[in-house]
This record gives sequence, structure tokens and C-alpha cells, in this order.
Amino acid sequence: MIPRSALSTLQRLARGFPVIAITGPRQAGKTTLAQQTFADKAYVSLENPEEREFAESDPRRFLARFEDGAILDEVQRSPQLLSWLQGIVDARKRMGDFVLTGSQQFERVSGMTQSLAGRVGRVELLALSTQELAAADRMPARLDDMLFQGGYPALYDRDRNPEDWFANYVATYLERDVRQLIAVRDLTQFQRFVRMCAARSGQLLNLSALGADCGITSVTAREWLSVLEASYLVVRIPPYFENFGKRLVKTPKLYFLDVGLMCWLLGIRDAETIATHAMRGALFETWVVSEFVKQQLNAGRPADLYFWRDNVGHEVDLLLETRDGLQAVEIKSGHTFASDWPASALKWQKLSGSPLAPWIIYGGEGEYERQACLALGWQAFAGRPAPNR
Repeated sequence: MIPRSALSTLQRLARGFPVIAITGPRQAGKTTLAQQTFADKAYVSLENPEEREFAESDPRRFLARFEDGAILDEVQRSPQLLSWLQGIVDARKRMGDFVLTGSQQFERVSGMTQSLAGRVGRVELLALSTQELAAADRMPARLDDMLFQGGYPALYDRDRNPEDWFANYVATYLERDVRQLIAVRDLTQFQRFVRMCAARSGQLLNLSALGADCGITSVTAREWLSVLEASYLVVRIPPYFENFGKRLVKTPKLYFLDVGLMCWLLGIRDAETIATHAMRGALFETWVVSEFVKQQLNAGRPADLYFWRDNVGHEVDLLLETRDGLQAVEIKSGHTFASDWPASALKWQKLSGSPLAPWIIYGGEGEYERQACLALGWQAFAGRPAPNR
């Protein structure tokens, strides 16, 4: 197993909360991490029909079996347990008593926010980060291989073809998770929607245009997008609203959280295709953004990522909140540093008065200073910790 950065976060939270919740996309390694971190606890999967029926018919007796706590896997399948769990952990007053895992954001699980408010320490676990892969000496040597494979642990556990694995992953997601979250009559149409979202990763989100391209209303597009977010497949990055004297874009940008899945949805079936693909820039940007999201979530913190764009085309791809101010990040897929890359970031730095030198993350190699910016090749970025946040 590749060691996970979230391990220390889980251990910290287990000292201060009676219930620990690990959420994230399917196959991200939630169960493995829970069992590794809390090896002394009993494990129950609520995907098991017998266990689920027991939990639904007699939740009090179901939970009474676990005098030393337990790992309850896929707890969104039996949300009625949560109100009973509240009484147990309140009576015991034992930290790290129960560990819950789920492949949906728990805000969508009935009773989570009401029943366990203030009692839950949460970690949102995404696929493997490149820092985790680099530490385990498992990171692909070529950028295009990294973009093609993505970060799901199953693709690093054994010799699997990403094309085969993602095909089955998407089919399972559509047949199980989507049907649990919403009533979709036409799964083929929903799959088309997912593919159209992949084609828009890194772009401003226009729900009306997205819905029109998929033959659905903007209201339905909004609902379906919320399902993708709840399943940890996509994230919306909001714009930074600080007024610097110009009209600012106020529409969020959409990003996939695993670039390998994005490749599959775009019809890319081998890494060599990426080098000349029209979406290569979007794939690289998606990878960088998802890495920053993973770093924050692994530490148990909200993402707190933004972008900035004014009405005349100046744009900074990412703004990160740090202890020292906002860190500007420009993302370029090119292999060779170009002199015009820092222009927008330096303009933003001047307008904002930020003391932090912008980062330029690009598809080449090395780490050096250039034009008052820190240039980071993709491998240097992969092995570098996030700014002090």
C-alpha cells in the first residue's frame, strides 16, 4: 500500500472527536486507510445486504455489538444509524470511537449534519497525489503518462490498463451511485453530461450552454453537476472578488478531480495521444489544480482556492490563501519557459500588493527564479510541499 498523507490528519482528529468520517470518490482508498489507521476496530460494510438489513431493522442492537467502536463502511447506505450513533458516543465520551466512510459528501446524507454536528472530525480523501506517488517511488517518469494514468490507487497496485479500469469505474458509478443520489431515467444521457463536463474542465462554468449541449435544462444541469460534486468527481473553483478597479468575472470554473478519468471521458486511450491533443493544456491545468485540492484536503483543511480574471482578459489561474497572503499561480503546459507567461500574475501582484512571488508551474523541468517569479517544472512541483497555509 502507498502511504497516505491523510494518515496523520486522521490520527490527530481521532484524539479530538468521537466520530471520524472519511469521504471521497469510490476506489480512492478510504476503506484501506481506515483499516490501516484503526486496525484494532471491527469492520462492517453496509454494502453487505445482511448487515444493511440488520442496521435498518434494529439499529440499536446493530450498534450495541461494537463495545470498542467500529469502522462502518459506506454508511450513506443506512443513514438512520446516525441518530442512534449520537446517543452512543455522547454516553461513552470516547474519542475516535466510530469511523464512518462514504463515497458521497455527507451533507447529502440525511441526518449527518443534524445528528452528529460537533461530534465528527472529517477527512475528504481523493485519489493519490503526486507527492504520495513520488514518496513511494511510483510516480510515472513522463508527464503524459502521469496525466493519462491519474491517481486512483488501483492503477498502481497491479498492472492494470487504465482504459479497462476507467470503463468499469464509470459503469459502476452510473449504475450504483447515480441511482442512489437522483432518479435519472436515461443513464446514457447522464454519461453524455459527464463527458461534456470533462470537455469543459478548466473553463468558466456556463450551465445554460452545458445543458443545451446535453439536451437538458439548465436546472437539470445544475442538479446533475451537484451529483458529480457530491461524488467527488468535480470541483468548482470560485473567482476572487477583491475589487481592483476593474469589472471582474464572477462565474466559477469547473475542474475534474482526477485527470486520468478526464482523459478516459475525452476518449484518450493512450498516453502518446496527449502530446498533440487539443485538450493538453486543460489536462495539465486540471492536474495541477487537483494536486492543490488534494494537499489541502489531506491536511484536513478546506481547499480555499480561487482564480482571478478581469473583463479585458487578464487572468491568474489560481490564488491560494496562505499565512503570508495570497499566492498567485500560473499554469502552463509548455516545455519551455516563455517570457510572456508571468505577465498576468505580475499585474495581479502589483494590483493586490501581495508580497509573495508568483509561481509558474509548467510542463518542463527544473526549479529556478525568472522575471521575479518562481518557475517550477512539473516534477519539481510534484515533489514540493504547498505554500505555508
